Amino acid sequence: MSDDSMVVAAAARLPQQLTLNEAVQTLEQLGTALASQTAASLQIDASGLEVCDSSAVAVLLELRRRLLAQGKTLQVTHIPQRLRDLVGLYGMSELLPG
Repeated sequence: MSDDSMVVAAAARLPQQLTLNEAVQTLEQLGTALASQTAASLQIDASGLEVCDSSAVAVLLELRRRLLAQGKTLQVTHIPQRLRDLVGLYGMSELLPG
């Protein structure tokens, strides 16, 4: 039996590149995917991310903010070292555990 209220997590993926040039489009795409989810948690797979800058951190923080406003959570998995370094540099490690 399929019941959307039983969905615990929904998944999405970060693109291969997430810099200032891709930030707005990525946020729009992930935001659209997020808006259609009824799950209590959104899981973002960052394993394909090869090129990123601080814009990637901003996108993830904005997604997290939107989810929290809906009473949902964000989990980022398979965080590449570059993104992990940026998250740590900005003191956001506890906000984006992965």
